[in-house]
Amino acid sequence: MKKLTLEEIDQQRVRPDEYDSVERFPIYVLLDNIRSLHNVGSIFRSADAARVSRLYLCGITGVPPRPEIEKTALGATETVPWEYRKDAAAVLDELRDQNCRIVALEHTDRSVAHRKARYDFPCCLVIGNEVWGVQEELLEKTDLAVEIPMYGSKHSLNVSVAFGVAMDQILSQFIDRHHQ
Repeated sequence: MKKLTLEEIDQQRVRPDEYDSVERFPIYVLLDNIRSLHNVGSIFRSADAARVSRLYLCGITGVPPRPEIEKTALGATETVPWEYRKDAAAVLDELRDQNCRIVALEHTDRSVAHRKARYDFPCCLVIGNEVWGVQEELLEKTDLAVEIPMYGSKHSLNVSVAFGVAMDQILSQFIDRHHQ
């Protein structure tokens, strides 16, 4: 086993100038009132890794360009399609009109473990505020709520970490079903 050099790793990646022509996965992400700009940047970076179709920054969620976002995004604000929309509910209505399934990452009385859920595509993953979670108004528009099982004393992970965990499962299901 030999560790790859940065040059070898870069040869396997999509170059930023190729992003307009590369196929994106039919996965959308809506950030609902995310307070921390560092979390926003981290989610941009993970969204780049998952080649999501679009990232919707809603409500009080900060938008680029901001040094705090760039610190963790490391350029992903240039490679992930994104837009700011004040009204998250309107975004979900538009996506539903395009036959997009809406999935909330939230603890509810009907949420299922993220690993046991069946994701249909296209889908939009809704990520809520670090303290208050996904707004009730948005939960009413979801088709599915998923949660990450927690076995320690804390009830949740950091929002950007939770996004990465959930996105890995969603993307794995899409690739397993559509790219064999």
